[in-house]
Amino acid sequence: MWEANHTWLIYCLVILWSGFPRAFAAITTTLYLPLGLAALGIVLRGAGFAFRKAAFRTPEQRVYGLAFALSSVLTPFCFGAVAGGIASGRVPTRGAGDPVTAWLNPTSALGGVLAVAVCAYLAAAYLRVEAHRRSAPDLEHHFRTMALLAGLGTGAISIAGIFVLRYDAPHLWHQLSHRAVPLVVVAALCGAASVALVATGRITGLRLLAGAAVTVIVLGWGVAQYPYLLGTHLTVDEAAAPVPTLKVLVGVAVTAGVLILPSLVLLFRLAGRGRLGMSYDDVSH
Repeated sequence: MWEANHTWLIYCLVILWSGFPRAFAAITTTLYLPLGLAALGIVLRGAGFAFRKAAFRTPEQRVYGLAFALSSVLTPFCFGAVAGGIASGRVPTRGAGDPVTAWLNPTSALGGVLAVAVCAYLAAAYLRVEAHRRSAPDLEHHFRTMALLAGLGTGAISIAGIFVLRYDAPHLWHQLSHRAVPLVVVAALCGAASVALVATGRITGLRLLAGAAVTVIVLGWGVAQYPYLLGTHLTVDEAAAPVPTLKVLVGVAVTAGVLILPSLVLLFRLAGRGRLGMSYDDVSH
């Protein structure tokens, strides 16, 4: 399960550096600090997750738990900051931009905080459903409270982000409020509906609506930024690799979709139904 969750990251990196090498070079030579911190967070999160389960002493468990918690905040914040730096045009086409201001700016701060809030909401919403399925009322109540707080917080941050984008990324704001406004509205409705389900104590459709809200707003960002990959100075066509390379990538993407997606769906369905549980004795044998 843990390695499956990292498939998307490797896939996106390979597609970016193979299909859009100019953009990849510009991003990695400018935003190497947040990208490095995000990678560190991924490693620490995996280590904390694995070692906490194997530790028997309370002090050790607390250390590993703290590592897991801090990295769970660090990684999404850094990825959100990277997205903010790209969207606000702080990554120059030639690369080697300012390594500090490119990700420490209002739009990047908004992206980072929003990413953390969204991850917190999705985790709480998904775990609330899981706690209900496993007949754990105490955990269900806890995650319901956490999901409600995180959902309301995410909505408040999104509203505040309107003013941040109008000031710091006017082009992105203009496109979000014009070309991409249908997607923004759909995302807002899905988010509001999922929070309403949390508030009323219902779980039917909660995961679907929460996931849809995040997916649609990411699509909205892509629509708002199109045809640019970096700010308003590097278009998709300008950054694209030669046509033969793109054809190979499309073929790989289709093949991966046919072979990998059904396996991932089956994996998560089995895990959700509790059919993948194994003890250490099972593993050792």
